[in-house]
Amino acid sequence: MQTPETLRRTALHAEHVALGGRLVPFAGFEMPVQYAGILKEHEAVRKRAGLFDLSHMAQFELWGEEAAAWADTLTVNAVATMKPFQARYNLFTNEAGGTLDDVLFYRLPDRLLLVCNASNADKMWDWLQARSSPAVRLVNHHGSRALIAVQGPRAVEILAPFVDIDIAALKYYFCAEAAVDGVAAVVARTGYTGEDGFELFVSGAEAPALWRRLLEAGRAAGLEPAGLGARDMLRLEAGMPLYGFELSEQLSPLAGGQGWAVKLSKPEFVGKAALAAQLEADDYARIAGFVMDGRVPARTGYPVFSGDRRVGEVRSASFSPSYGGRNIGTVLVEKAAAAAGTELGVEIRGTVHGAHVVPLPFYKRS
Repeated sequence: MQTPETLRRTALHAEHVALGGRLVPFAGFEMPVQYAGILKEHEAVRKRAGLFDLSHMAQFELWGEEAAAWADTLTVNAVATMKPFQARYNLFTNEAGGTLDDVLFYRLPDRLLLVCNASNADKMWDWLQARSSPAVRLVNHHGSRALIAVQGPRAVEILAPFVDIDIAALKYYFCAEAAVDGVAAVVARTGYTGEDGFELFVSGAEAPALWRRLLEAGRAAGLEPAGLGARDMLRLEAGMPLYGFELSEQLSPLAGGQGWAVKLSKPEFVGKAALAAQLEADDYARIAGFVMDGRVPARTGYPVFSGDRRVGEVRSASFSPSYGGRNIGTVLVEKAAAAAGTELGVEIRGTVHGAHVVPLPFYKRS
């Protein structure tokens, strides 16, 4: 068990303390779960903008001309076909098709930047090292480099004055090497909130001053610091999976709803045979969205029923300001119970409460 003395701290830890952030253990780091409140921070991101510290995420670099081809043999989605400065969602699977991690690749001129979930940082580093190629050099920046995200409809307005390129012209899921307030950065138009926004990869030493400058300049436009609580609510509304909930080593990308990213046309990759067999059989339990019929909230792990028969369990759940103030979530259920409109029962403290399946995502920006 980790104690406050053994938890790692991001380069922005002092900023969170100064802002009165409520710090909690998360993936080996001491991270802010909220500042002024989860609902207030959620509203800021949906209507204006939020500033997030994502420096706990793992940042790896893959160097060498064969790096993309090597990565293609380990991932379900294509890497070698990425355009210069493109970002692409991808997943690593084991031989059984279970998900090791869901990640983002960024194709830079001289290297690939790979961002993994913080909870899987050590596992993925060891896994990559065990399959290393002499032609590919791996570099681990986990915990030493910083990642700052500006997310929300006013993100361009807030960030543009600081960047020496036209970020408004930057396409979604593309990135650029630029200076942000004089700081060398990779600026990516990516995020995990369902809103427009940017993620800034910068050195840990330069991150605190940049964080303060962005927050100070963005206050007039409604920029608020936002923590893990709001981020989880935002990503769930946007139908985005969280590793350990919608994805795991026991759940494949097909079951998790990421079948669109599985490129069985690739010659070979770890887990391909298992995923092909799973897709052909089409009898696996899968993730679906649900809404509670009443006001009682569900929680992760609660049993889910179709009639009198248990068909699965709740994986993620939250109150949703963007879905009419309803209680929403995801369930892992049998195929027959995953169709939109299916009536479900969620057992909460010994009583079964009504719910029904709805399509994902719950929220999509206009």
